[in-house]
Order: sequence, then structure tokens, then C-alpha cells
Amino acid sequence: MTQLAFYFDARACSGCKACQAACKDKHDLPVGVLWRRVYEVSGGEWQQQEEAWITSAFAYNLSIACNHCARPICVEVCPAAAISKRPDGIVLIDERRCIGCKYCSWACPYGAPQYDPGLGILTKCDFCVDNIDAGLPPACVAACPMRVLDFGDLEELEERYGPGGNIFPLPAAELTEPALIVRPHQAALKAASQAEIANREEV
Repeated sequence: MTQLAFYFDARACSGCKACQAACKDKHDLPVGVLWRRVYEVSGGEWQQQEEAWITSAFAYNLSIACNHCARPICVEVCPAAAISKRPDGIVLIDERRCIGCKYCSWACPYGAPQYDPGLGILTKCDFCVDNIDAGLPPACVAACPMRVLDFGDLEELEERYGPGGNIFPLPAAELTEPALIVRPHQAALKAASQAEIANREEV
């Protein structure tokens, strides 16, 4: 069974947010609604050693949208049965059935479902399903100037890039089995205990 997935290389992302802008532009999202978000993760400090200053500072970026999970908890908690998973793994919200209760938003560990106050319903990344059906890449993937975003069948991506790994601030993959492969930044291990999200208000 096919499972479409995203791949992200945190080692080379410049944080330009072209992916975020392309997503927002394609789907004409209102102010405050972001289907793809670029997290800025930073940590470390400067320490004086005699007459020299030594730094342990680090920073990296993380581009995240809906991960179209193998076990989408949003599907499980929706009381209106408005969320479904296609045979290719894409998780979609039926706007005609959504009642705007926000249960999916509260349950999702990635914060993917976003409430649109103008429509009164929840919306989220749909993997640019119209592009997929036309044989085109998602807007975020096409827009990335560093080519750190990719998409494809999950098994094929794992064969090409490897299984990836956990990275701060993402939750444990065991929760929902996200269709996401992240190539961790070299600072990912120490980030778990030393880092913070520098642009929390933005994302």
C-alpha cells in the first residue's frame, strides 16, 4: 500500500521560508493560518575561558506541515467523520462535514489542523492533492531553493535517504507514525536538552 511522505534535510535548510510562503500563496490562507511552518531552533551559550570566549551556540530550522500519519489521530477523534485517509496515504478534511469543534487540532501532536475563523472550520495541509493528481509536486517542495524538501512513497524515500531520526521539537514518532523522514541537523542531539523554539509566536 502506497504511503506518500515528505522528506526534510535539516542540515541544509537556510530558513528562508519559501516553502511556507508558497503554501500560503497556493491555498490563499488567511492571516494566522499556516499549513506549513518553519521552526527556528537555537541554543547554547558563550562562556569565557581566561581571556578567550568559547561558544557552544547552535541553530537549525525545521519545516513541518501535516505529516499524513499512518495512524492519524485526527481521523480517530473527529466526531463528524470529516477527516479521511486516501489509499495513497493523504489525509484530507471534508469541509462540508467539518463542524469546527477543533478536536483534531487539540489531538494532533504536530498542531497541523488550523482553525480558519472566516470559514468556521478546520483546515490543514492537503499535500497539494490537486498537484499530486496532476503528476506535479506539492508547492512547498517545488519552491524550496535549497532542495531540502522532497516527497514520494515512504518506502522509496527511506531507500533513497535512509530512515531519518527524531529531532527536537517533534514528538515521538510512535504516537502517530508520521509519513515524514527528517535528516537531523548535527546539533539535534544536544538540542533536546539545550534548545528552544526561537520563533514560537510565529509558528
